[in-house]
Amino acid sequence: MSLLEPDRLFPVEPSLRAMARALYDSVSGLPIISPHGHCDPRWFAENQRFPNPAELFVIPDHYVFRMLVSQGVNMADLGVPRVDGGPVETDPRAIWRLFAAHQHLFRATPSAMWLAHAFSEVFGMTEPLSAENADMYYDRIDEMLGQDEFRPRALFDRFGVEVLATTEGALDDLGWHRQIADSGWQGRVITTYRPDAVIDPDFEGFGANLDQLGALTDEDTSTWQGYLAAHRKRRAFFREHGATATDHGHPSALTADLPPGEAEALYHKVRTGQGDAADAELFRAQMLTEMARMSVEDGMVMQIHPGARRNHNAGVFEQFGRDKGFDIPGRTDYVAALKPMLDAVGLEPGLTIILFTLDETSYGRELAPLAGAYPALRLGPPWWFFDSYEGIRRFRETVTETAGFYNTAGFNDDTRAFCSIPARHDVARRSDCAYLATLVGTGRLGESEAFEVAHDLTYRLAKDAYRL
Repeated sequence: MSLLEPDRLFPVEPSLRAMARALYDSVSGLPIISPHGHCDPRWFAENQRFPNPAELFVIPDHYVFRMLVSQGVNMADLGVPRVDGGPVETDPRAIWRLFAAHQHLFRATPSAMWLAHAFSEVFGMTEPLSAENADMYYDRIDEMLGQDEFRPRALFDRFGVEVLATTEGALDDLGWHRQIADSGWQGRVITTYRPDAVIDPDFEGFGANLDQLGALTDEDTSTWQGYLAAHRKRRAFFREHGATATDHGHPSALTADLPPGEAEALYHKVRTGQGDAADAELFRAQMLTEMARMSVEDGMVMQIHPGARRNHNAGVFEQFGRDKGFDIPGRTDYVAALKPMLDAVGLEPGLTIILFTLDETSYGRELAPLAGAYPALRLGPPWWFFDSYEGIRRFRETVTETAGFYNTAGFNDDTRAFCSIPARHDVARRSDCAYLATLVGTGRLGESEAFEVAHDLTYRLAKDAYRL
């Protein structure tokens, strides 16, 4: 018995359901292309067992602990580490029992389906997790994690992952990626260049980060030209370790294209701590354009993930740090914000800039028309709060008539929770096939075309967009 309904997410009308099922059957076994995410490369470098069920499913997954915290569960009781090393729950079984006792909170959320998929398809569980069977679940999963076939590399192969991209900061030494490459293992795990810590003047330790960037690259980052040269060297270093893309998590999508002298003066201002909030925003804007120019030079795909109002609760940020469930979507402008960068490089041949949003209202009004005009632009899939059946459906319905399918970039899972990767891709495949079935059923897409598009959305578009 499976925890999963075989026809989940397919249309209810019988003929459309049959078409969706046929489309899904044609793509369900395709390899997983995971071009953007936040898995830890150390897992694959060391290939040690995952420590326990709590550290696999609860502690690293902000989707999970965010929901529990919203209902009054203390983050420390879930074992989430504190910045200052202060006391948190360290008994993984206690954490698991607390998680199990709150399963009802996830009803009808994407997390419920992802968790059920992992429990059923990866660990063979046949009854839903609850407070009553929490220990049985824990013992069975913990026992399996001790077996060789549940180590990270074996699961990577079992999940059918063709390539997985992690995300590292500009100052990372990429030692785990080097260890993977030297191990002889054939799994393809690559890195992604995320330079926020040396681009965002509001990032903690920004000045010290710039000094470290200079030391790593033997460039004088006290000067504007030395700073840009240091980025070029780090990008080259990341490419040597497999990177095909950069990633930029800015508060907004604002870009700028200042004259060289003004850019240099602005850099001096923010580097020395003399800039204000407007200077910080303008510098981030200028650096998006500089990064796009560097992508023209070196061929790296550029991803822009704007619009998260990060660390909304100052107390949580001070106690637990970044990425702890308190990043909230905000209204985001693209048409005016991206214009300086697009004026500079938007028509450059070979450049790919993948745009994401947490502001769904911008899809039809701004993003789809932009991607439907500028050859450099592609639309990333629904992200973060919207990587769900409903989010994917709304995305397709909003952007397809303007941008088509081929100005989108397939799917990526953007996750830290390794066992959710096949679940998230399965939801995306089912959701897309459900949408395609409605197009066939309403005469807007031929049946043979639908099968081709299903393959492209599942596999080819992501592989092409990220140059994999």
